[in-house]
Amino acid sequence: MSEQDFKIGDKVTAIYKTGKYIGEVTDIRPAAYLVKVLAVMKHPMQGDLHNPKQTEVSMFHQRRALAFREQTNVPKNMVRIFDGDIPEYKESLSEAVGKMKRTLSEADTEWNEKSLELLEDLTADYFK
Repeated sequence: MSEQDFKIGDKVTAIYKTGKYIGEVTDIRPAAYLVKVLAVMKHPMQGDLHNPKQTEVSMFHQRRALAFREQTNVPKNMVRIFDGDIPEYKESLSEAVGKMKRTLSEADTEWNEKSLELLEDLTADYFK
C-alpha cells in the first residue's frame, strides 16, 4: 500500500521518534498524517536521540510514550497499515515498557543503567 492510500479512519502503525504506536489517521497533511494513538508497540528509547547509546551528552532525556488518544504528526513514510486486533492502551504500554526493560537488562552498560532508571520513574508515573 503506498502512502497515498491512507484515509481518515484507517488503522495504522506509526513510528514517532523512537517509539512505535498503533493509531488511527485523523487528518492528512502535505508531508504527514495526523495519527491518534490507540496503543504502544515499542516504547521510545531514553537519552539523546542525536547521540544514541551515549551517556556523555549535555542532557540524557527521559522520553515518555505518547498518551492514549494523543494526536501527533507522523511523516508519511513512517506510517503503515495495521490490520490486527488493537490491544488496550495501558496493557500495550505495560508490555512495551516490560520488553524494553528486559532488553536493557541484558547488557551491563552505563547507557542501559541510565535508561533503566528513567524507565523506572516513568513506570511509577504511568501506572500509579
